[in-house]
Amino acid sequence: MLANACLGLPPVVVGLGLYLLLSRSGPLGFAGLLFTPTAMVVAQVILATPIVVALVHRPVALLWMEYADLIRTDGLSRLRSLALVFSLGRASLLTAFLAAFGRAIAEVGAIIIVGGNISGYTRTMTTAIALETSKGELALGLGLGVILLALSVSVSTIAFVLVRGVGEK
Repeated sequence: MLANACLGLPPVVVGLGLYLLLSRSGPLGFAGLLFTPTAMVVAQVILATPIVVALVHRPVALLWMEYADLIRTDGLSRLRSLALVFSLGRASLLTAFLAAFGRAIAEVGAIIIVGGNISGYTRTMTTAIALETSKGELALGLGLGVILLALSVSVSTIAFVLVRGVGEK
C-alpha cells in the first residue's frame, strides 16, 4: 500500500528532500554527494522503486497463490521458488522495469535540484533539453528529444525481444 501511495511522488519534492539531506548543513552533508551523479541515481531510485514494487507485487502474489502448493510439493528452496515465480511473471517484471526506466529517463525536476545540471558532469538529456529550450535553441532541444525518444523505443524493443526469446526456450 505504501508503494501505491508513493507512485505519485512529485519529483521536485523528492529532489528538495534529497537536497536538504545532502547539503552541507544536512545530516548526510559530510558525504559530499550533492551535485554528483550518485545523488542523481539516489533520486532516480527513490522515484522508480514505488513503480517497480507496485507493478510487481500483484502479479507475483497471484502467481504465488496459483503455484505455491506445487512449489512446496516439489521441495524447491526459497531462492529457486522465487526464481520460478519471477520466470513465470517475466512479462509483468518487464512492464514494471520499463515503466521505471521511463520515469527515470523522463525526470528533470529532482535531477536538476540534486545534480545541478553541470555540463560534462551531471547534465542529462532531459536537463539539456530543458536548458536548450529555455535558451531559445529549439532545434537543439528537438534534436535531443528525438535522440531520447529513439533511445527509449530501442531499449523497450530490445527488452521485449529478449524476454520473448527467453520465453521460447
